[in-house]
Amino acid sequence: MALDSGQQRRYARHIVLPEIGEEGQKRLLAASVLVIGAGGLGSSVLAALAAGGVGRLGIVEPDRVELSNLQRQMLFETSDIGRLKAEAARDRIEEMNPDCRVEVFVERLDAQNARALVQRFDIVVDGSDNFATRFAINEACFQERKPLISAAISGFLAQLSTFKAYLGAPHPCYRCLVTDMPEREITCAQEGIIGPLAGMMGSMQALEVMKELLGIGESLSGFLLIFDALEQHTKKIILPRDPACPVCFGH
Repeated sequence: MALDSGQQRRYARHIVLPEIGEEGQKRLLAASVLVIGAGGLGSSVLAALAAGGVGRLGIVEPDRVELSNLQRQMLFETSDIGRLKAEAARDRIEEMNPDCRVEVFVERLDAQNARALVQRFDIVVDGSDNFATRFAINEACFQERKPLISAAISGFLAQLSTFKAYLGAPHPCYRCLVTDMPEREITCAQEGIIGPLAGMMGSMQALEVMKELLGIGESLSGFLLIFDALEQHTKKIILPRDPACPVCFGH
């Protein structure tokens, strides 16, 4: 269906880009994205994708809004404290853009429910804060042949990549980067996070989502982007497929 006059005005700055145009915007409106976590990364991803006109968003988030979240989780405000994050995020997104339909899953993603959640969406964004969840997301995306956009932040450092190991070599999966479960979880409560970095990396995840949905630009699959906020230094390195990977090589 053609964009109506309101949509043409809302997405005018997308439509004027030759890489997107009206057909590309219609593709975004028809797309679906599952976002795991509505924290520092996830809230920024959700805001950017909703504003950009992605038609269906899924939010997997069991936690409630806390005062300490507000330093970096841009979808929430003081009046949301105590509310379920997924529901508060849904309400804010629906206010932002009525074109966007939101499904909430007030549960923690794990190995048991990951595939059932992932298979319902076109692409998956990892904004989680623990390795068990990241491992489960990665395996489900590999099995269901879904692109995975993953980021992590700690302190003033961040990393970002896209994983499409289901395409075969040379594309790696997340377990090619992190083979084994680390002995110690690194949490933001312990390590801290500079607030704007969460917004920046979440926006970059949203950008990679749109590139994958539109089939434009160079994918980050096979690369790892590392950003040092203190030095304003970005490094993009090759991320090879690991022949000993327990997921994409089946060991």
